[in-house]
Amino acid sequence: MGILNVTPDSFSDGGQYVELDLALKHCEQMIAEGVDIIDVGGESTRPNAQSVSIQQELDRVIPIIQAIKQRFDITISIDTSKAEVMQAAVATGANFINDVYALRQENALEVAAKLNIPVCLMHMQGEPRTMQQSPSYQNVVLEVKQFLQQRLQACLQAGIAKDKIYLDPGFGFGKTLSHNLLLMQQLPVLLELKQALIIGVSRKSMIAKLLDNAPVEQRLYGGLALASLAIWQGATIIRTHDVKATVDIIKVCSAVKNIK
Repeated sequence: MGILNVTPDSFSDGGQYVELDLALKHCEQMIAEGVDIIDVGGESTRPNAQSVSIQQELDRVIPIIQAIKQRFDITISIDTSKAEVMQAAVATGANFINDVYALRQENALEVAAKLNIPVCLMHMQGEPRTMQQSPSYQNVVLEVKQFLQQRLQACLQAGIAKDKIYLDPGFGFGKTLSHNLLLMQQLPVLLELKQALIIGVSRKSMIAKLLDNAPVEQRLYGGLALASLAIWQGATIIRTHDVKATVDIIKVCSAVKNIK
């Protein structure tokens, strides 16, 4: 899953792809590098990010989804928590919903069920503006698992098919470095839910904390190490800014893991 943020303030690529032609060139590059899904986001969810209006988010994402759909044969994911944006994005050509709030915002669950496309449910403690102020858990792995199980059940009850539900433990979303490391170490506990896992660790600050405060542009190798660990333990999809490098490590890890 390749990341395409059409936002001015995302933590890694904010402002790089707000122009339509630049966004399309980036899509073309990711497709050439082997991406399976392009995840389009119009509202930053980095720590301390400010929310945007429905109209502002629509103005950012709808033109690029429309343009991708016209030019490329690729799965398009809409990275949003707003029911109105989900509906408009799918009507325009998106065919996957990636929601950091796990369909807990107003009408999101009902709309997602009606749209009848795959959804990703992510765990987040708090909200982007406050999530990193003082994250606290008794048992982070168990609590994340319980939350995802509850949201999975809510989706099933709403009529979303089990095979269309993906889960994301939400690395960096209301979690300290030790919380993130424990979740990565114990991914098999989350896989006990028997759902496909999406893992997003690309360029995140947890890597900087492990690598002498490495700036964003120097976090590739640390991110690839984490992605390799995730694939080895059974993750299904890796969400990344760096498609070619990630495709390479997925191929190698999968070859070793699946050799008979």
